[in-house]
Amino acid sequence: MSTSRTPADPQRPLSVLVVDDDFRVAGLHADIVAETPGCAVAGTAGSAEEALRAVRRDGTRVDLALVDLYLPDRPGLELLRALPCDTFVLSAADEGRTVRTALAAGALAYLIKPFARETLAARLRGYVRYRQATDAETVGQDALDDALAALSGGGPAGRRSPTTAAHAVTRELVLGTVRDAAGPLSAGEVAAAVGVSRATAQRYLADMVAHGLLRMRLRYGAAGRPEQEYRVP
Repeated sequence: MSTSRTPADPQRPLSVLVVDDDFRVAGLHADIVAETPGCAVAGTAGSAEEALRAVRRDGTRVDLALVDLYLPDRPGLELLRALPCDTFVLSAADEGRTVRTALAAGALAYLIKPFARETLAARLRGYVRYRQATDAETVGQDALDDALAALSGGGPAGRRSPTTAAHAVTRELVLGTVRDAAGPLSAGEVAAAVGVSRATAQRYLADMVAHGLLRMRLRYGAAGRPEQEYRVP
């Protein structure tokens, strides 16, 4: 990853390029970027060459690239080293050596597919906080610690809110609903069964996926975008 990145204009959303050869997945990730305050979609690329053309195009500035490692024209690990911007890896590759190589190549985050929508949203929000901190003229140690914690999807270092009893009950209801179901359930189906909003169900489901309690995969229908569904591991 290049270190020639210039400080961002605080009034300008951070520009994010989505690199994935599955246009449906690229569209899903682009939607998440577009919904994240402080971020804007620079475009999507289905190959390494398309990605490099996008970041080299006159008038185009890319702050962050979301890179799948399985690309049709060259290895994604090579692309990480060639891109002159920050990078996240979004890939099904779960080999330890691949993860280490990607991080050594400069990736700021590594998300193993499939992951919950909220997982990527949290990392993007964290990236915005990270850039706000590190684009400052000087960075104090506390600000740096919080910026690095934000990249992992957490809040300020050492200041996370405790889980309340009510949250614990809802969490158990959501987990039990998925565990006892005859097959995988969508967030909407879980919400209807538990009696909470879809957004609330999605937050709990995403958290349980992040902690290994549930697995998420994409459910493809006859038309429209694929839907996320959840099951026990």
